[in-house]
Amino acid sequence: MTQLSVQHIRKSYANDTHVLNELSFELGAGERMSILGESGCGKSTLLRIIAGLESIQAGRVSLDEIPYVTPKKITTPNNIGFVFQNGALFPHMTIEKNIAFGLAKHQPKKDIVEDMLALIKLSGFEKRYPHELSGGQRQRVALARSLARKPSVLLLDEPFSGLDEQTRHTIRDELISILNQASIASLFVTHHQDDAHVFSENRYTIMNGRLERRE
Repeated sequence: MTQLSVQHIRKSYANDTHVLNELSFELGAGERMSILGESGCGKSTLLRIIAGLESIQAGRVSLDEIPYVTPKKITTPNNIGFVFQNGALFPHMTIEKNIAFGLAKHQPKKDIVEDMLALIKLSGFEKRYPHELSGGQRQRVALARSLARKPSVLLLDEPFSGLDEQTRHTIRDELISILNQASIASLFVTHHQDDAHVFSENRYTIMNGRLERRE
């Protein structure tokens, strides 16, 4: 079953440069996909469009066959998670409050936070603040915050780029294990070839605004 459908997306900026040009792909439920490319090729722009944070000139993005991004419409679905490159944690909030941010009032926040902390192996860290954690721990918390809302699709924008090699490998392997357990469709963009290959066998590169399959 197709979870996410991106069809004929075109995105240009003021200088009329086509960052994305008739780009299309589909991502099935629980499927993992990697997009590899250098800075400026359009990887992050694509994720921001899928997340409902940027407009497009042509095409459409649909989730479970319902379009939510078109040239005349842009919304942000509740069931799409986004892990940013720098984690984007709130520095004035505890880890507990960071993970609970965005949860609905009726949801059992304490139970969900405890489950997420156990999942990312940081139980007992709920009262700490982001500056008290290592880079790898902060990325785990950013992942937990996205997973707490039980997204259908998870977008990952180079989440390991600021980590040392050993930490990157550890967090990457843990992320893959978590995604396998949760059966969440995920789209991972990176400039690191090794990360792309380990994350998914479904690998692409953005070339001239379009996706090209990589072996």
